[in-house]
Amino acid sequence: MFSKQFSRTLHTTLCYCKNVKLKNFKGKGASSAQWLTRQLSDPYVDKAKMMNYRCRSAFKLVEMDDRFKFLSPGQIVIDCGAAPGSWTQVAVKRVNADNSKENAPFGTVISIDKQQIYPIMGATILGNSDFTTASTQDKIKTLLENKKVDTVLSDMAPNATGVKDMDDENIINLCYSVLRFAVLVSNIDATLVVKLWQSNYTKTLENDMLHFYKTVKTVKPQASRSDSAEIFLLAREFKGLKCS
Repeated sequence: MFSKQFSRTLHTTLCYCKNVKLKNFKGKGASSAQWLTRQLSDPYVDKAKMMNYRCRSAFKLVEMDDRFKFLSPGQIVIDCGAAPGSWTQVAVKRVNADNSKENAPFGTVISIDKQQIYPIMGATILGNSDFTTASTQDKIKTLLENKKVDTVLSDMAPNATGVKDMDDENIINLCYSVLRFAVLVSNIDATLVVKLWQSNYTKTLENDMLHFYKTVKTVKPQASRSDSAEIFLLAREFKGLKCS
């Protein structure tokens, strides 16, 4: 279903300590207590605070880039679903968008989210902006000034409904939105990273990405909680588009 829909759309476009016990938590729901317990026992939460990252999710991108090395000084990066901004913080440093590395190329990071994103030095922020809309994507293209993108990142996820089939469909639609945009603005050999949840749609998305990228790899960073269904698809070496 998604392959056909995607092809039609693209064709039209182109031509904090473990085992913490909580006390005095009356009045809070079980899910709230579970979340707080998990936060208190999560080493990445404390590590994020120590390193001044806005969220523990920064370490997912750190791990992936340390392993696969797709971010480097001078690159242009688009960060979709960026709030609160931890991936942007990582990207800014690694592509030198804050010009903190002497004698290194100066990079660019553009960050987008439906929520407000507080300023991050070195990043251009598009807060309160829905990436999936044409108006927001036009703003991004204007900011690019006809330059091509080296890396597109997406940590976007929809609000969970609790209905698995609906949630799986919603997040996969976000992934296709990012893919459609990425293939139109990316440099040859560019990289794309998208978050999704393991589902029956995963293989279809991977196959569609392989039409445009030489390799697609499923990645589950250690910083991604083991009880989470989230995974990342890392697409490397964008082939470019050819109109027939």
